[in-house]
Amino acid sequence: MNDEIRRKDAREKIILGGLVVKAGLREANKSFILGCLIHASKLDETSKEYKDFEKIGKDAFADMRIINDRQIR
Repeated sequence: MNDEIRRKDAREKIILGGLVVKAGLREANKSFILGCLIHASKLDETSKEYKDFEKIGKDAFADMRIINDRQIR
């Protein structure tokens, strides 16, 4: 794996970890978090449950302000 691919992969993992923190799951059991993600990955994008989760996420993103790539509340 070259340096550019490795940096991109690391950045993506940092962003995904930030989503876990934003969701308030910093202290949650890792198996629980993985279970939630696996469950979510199996949802049909047209299902009500998927749409409900998507709305919750969109609302959470709309609720935060970004300054210089840093989240502030």
